[in-house]
Amino acid sequence: MSESKAVPLCQRCGMPPDLHEGPSRRCPAHNAPCYTPRANSLVPFGGPQMPREIETHKVNGCNEALKLTAEDDPGCGGANHHYQIRFPDKTPGLFQVTNLRFQNGPIKEAGVNGVTHEVLLAILIDRLEGFQSGQYACDDNAEALTHLRAAVEVLHRRTKARAARGVEGTHAV
Repeated sequence: MSESKAVPLCQRCGMPPDLHEGPSRRCPAHNAPCYTPRANSLVPFGGPQMPREIETHKVNGCNEALKLTAEDDPGCGGANHHYQIRFPDKTPGLFQVTNLRFQNGPIKEAGVNGVTHEVLLAILIDRLEGFQSGQYACDDNAEALTHLRAAVEVLHRRTKARAARGVEGTHAV
């Protein structure tokens, strides 16, 4: 039985950092600086072990038709950064694909390179507010809006507390 050799891989593209180009080690796949995780988040040699299918959204025919996968291995914080949603195209046998990439790495080190939880929550709030202003207004939408707004408040509170401690935009806890 052979042992797995662990090497740090860029979490943007899954490549070893030495394969990135130039003195700034830019990821050729994303034209962005390499983001190599800290030693405690090494992945087995051979690269990512993804995709991983997620099924918690499935509740009806529409959601059953949507295939949601995590496309990368969890980063050093334990969360994935790249998700893919596939849904049937109007042409039988073909699919539409939407890729969703979350912020990967501290902004001070990696720059802004993906969406945040707050952005996705803002989209959901906007959509439900739209439904609530029309013929689809209902108590369930109102309750969902209450919870989504509460989630945004909690995330803003966390961000403000991190900023007050001087650790916002870093890996510090």
